[in-house]
Amino acid sequence: MVQHDLLRQVEAEQTQIQANASSMTFVEQLISSKRITSAQLAEFASATFGVPLFDLSAFDTTSINQEWIDIKLITARRALPLHKRGNRLFVAVSDPTNLQALEEFRFKTSLIAEPIVVEDDKLARAIAVVAERNDKTLASLDVGDDIDFDLKVDDDQAQDDDSGEVDDAPVVRYIQKILLDAINAGVSDVHFEPYEKYYRIRYRLDGILVEVAKPPLMIKDKIASRIKVISKLDISEKRVPQDGRMKLQLNKNRSIDFRVSTLPTLYGEKIVMRILDSSNAMLGIDALGYDPDQKALMLDAIARPYGMILVTGPTGSGKTISLYTCLGLLNKPGTNISTAEDPAEINLPGVNQVNVNDKAGLTFAVALKSFLRQDPDIIMVGEIRDLETADIAIKAAQTGHLVLSTLHTNDAPATLIRLLNMGVAAFNIASSVLLITAQRLARRLCAQCKQPADIPVDALLTSGFKETDIDGTWTPYKPIGCDVCKGTGYKGRVGIYEVMPISEDMQRIIMSNGNTLDIAAQAKREGVSNLRESGLRKVRQGMTSLEEIEAVTNA
Repeated sequence: MVQHDLLRQVEAEQTQIQANASSMTFVEQLISSKRITSAQLAEFASATFGVPLFDLSAFDTTSINQEWIDIKLITARRALPLHKRGNRLFVAVSDPTNLQALEEFRFKTSLIAEPIVVEDDKLARAIAVVAERNDKTLASLDVGDDIDFDLKVDDDQAQDDDSGEVDDAPVVRYIQKILLDAINAGVSDVHFEPYEKYYRIRYRLDGILVEVAKPPLMIKDKIASRIKVISKLDISEKRVPQDGRMKLQLNKNRSIDFRVSTLPTLYGEKIVMRILDSSNAMLGIDALGYDPDQKALMLDAIARPYGMILVTGPTGSGKTISLYTCLGLLNKPGTNISTAEDPAEINLPGVNQVNVNDKAGLTFAVALKSFLRQDPDIIMVGEIRDLETADIAIKAAQTGHLVLSTLHTNDAPATLIRLLNMGVAAFNIASSVLLITAQRLARRLCAQCKQPADIPVDALLTSGFKETDIDGTWTPYKPIGCDVCKGTGYKGRVGIYEVMPISEDMQRIIMSNGNTLDIAAQAKREGVSNLRESGLRKVRQGMTSLEEIEAVTNA
């Protein structure tokens, strides 16, 4: 500016001294001294440095991607990101030599920061508007101070949590409100999901994901940091998945555990929180949905002194609840019970629970070997994943221990073949497995709004009903939707089971290398109801709808 005769050397030096004294930039001080106008300075900077000139008053600041907005950064550096094209982010500045601001935006967004010259007074007004909007957004998240529970955090981590980003009170209360609503609604999982232009929170309610909130995209990092702090995770590590746990103290007598998983995605960290409510394991076997004959078979199996009971089904089918219900029946002062899980989802007093830790060398197989030296009566293995674990579990079942475990198979007959494919000897399977139960969870019809469904006879027959079943003594129902069930037509879930005891005839089929079809045919001859037949029984009882059974079972 001195070289172009816009300022005298003395004026320039005085302006710089005054700017330093008042903690202002050179441009701010120059304009405030009225030696030059904002428009004149912007035109000069644009022409001299070859940077585009832009009228910021014509720009809608609400269109700015909130992911780029860091109030501290735009205020301190007097720079405002406006628009992205390809891998370039155009940043409004009144001083094109403000390279520090451009470098910080490049680091924050991983984009090439390109300067655009704007008038300084218009830039200040735009930054103020964006900052005010950010304050109002955070204030709108404030759900009040009426939350009467506490999230437990280690003292060391609490001391490390000094940043305003993590300790933002509205965000903290917002997360607490989300979790409290999830617990009250009976939700199994809470999903926090960032995308390019929005952020959403979903609940898994009765097995179905439901969107419940769309908080501003700008707070995604604050939400992630807060959840990671209370889950004992590394808040500085955003490149790899992490797993943790947290406890939510509702009152003196009740607390809820959460299993937390983070996953780096294209637009930030997705977080899924599994709600582990120990009270669900105390429902009792009658509440699980077993038919009377199935319940009798299960109770007979767990009353045996030794052998193996296997529960199969996909993730989220209620296997853990079934196993813990059985353990609750067996948990008596005279019984030593040990469990190995990854991780232990439900706390059951009186049971010795071990968390598997593969990184530390504590695998299912290692835990099982240790259990056998601990004088156990009953052993529960969270999942049989490999031959070593299967071999030790079967040997335990053959040496006077009752072993309960899970496998991921589609139905009960396929479980026996799965063990054979793992490499377990056929005679070991035949001599140790007592009973296999496959299960699914179907949504239960809302009792307040369900209505009779007019389903053609042909459709009933196609779905698996026999002609003798369609005798007019029962009525199928359909979902409608009301305030009680939040418009879904369903409220709660009921279990559907295939309970298959291993008979002598099945043992012979296993020993003679029979396949899944042979075992399924024998099970049918012995009166074992498959998953579809058990589900249709629930339809006849009016518990669920035919379309729900068709969705969760194969014909």
